[in-house]
Amino acid sequence: MLDELRSEVLRYAKRMAALGLVPNTQGNVSARDLATGLIAITPHDYPYDAMVADDVVVVDVNGQRIEGRHDPSNETPVHCVVYRERPWVNGVVHSEPIYVNCFGALSQPIPPVVISLALAVGGEVPVMPFSPSTGSESFGYRMLEVMGERKAVIWANHGLLTIGKSLDAAFRCTVVVENAAQVYHLARQLGQPNLVSL
Repeated sequence: MLDELRSEVLRYAKRMAALGLVPNTQGNVSARDLATGLIAITPHDYPYDAMVADDVVVVDVNGQRIEGRHDPSNETPVHCVVYRERPWVNGVVHSEPIYVNCFGALSQPIPPVVISLALAVGGEVPVMPFSPSTGSESFGYRMLEVMGERKAVIWANHGLLTIGKSLDAAFRCTVVVENAAQVYHLARQLGQPNLVSL
């Protein structure tokens, strides 16, 4: 089922890994099919370099596996909460970028230090307080409260989650946030960064 969508999820998962946005098998990528509402998501704990389209799992909006030979990502419940609560979202990316994780370790949001961040996210990237249970629906609901109208949220001590109208939009948002985190970190070494106001 959904061969094209599974191939798209695979393509972006491999791009995420190639850009160094995830170590080992961490992180996950999903996309929603507009016609059926079904979700294609990367499998749990599976190497990106070995992953093929058939390894991508298809689940319903409640996280029940419809097709696939592997278990879906442990954080599938969080993705499903996003899709149920944000009907306009059709792509979700959870990554572990180094600079974003530095700010997450400090529980510091990333402000709109570059215009691309302000446009992609809608303002600063807030921080979700640390929780060891990132694979639960309750975590997903709390995360959306922290995220508000933004399109990205930092998981303290754990990574970044971005959303978009498409998987491409969610992926681009991931790249923008990590780039902005690098710029903000370096700019603070030189002085007080000027922030963007839209």
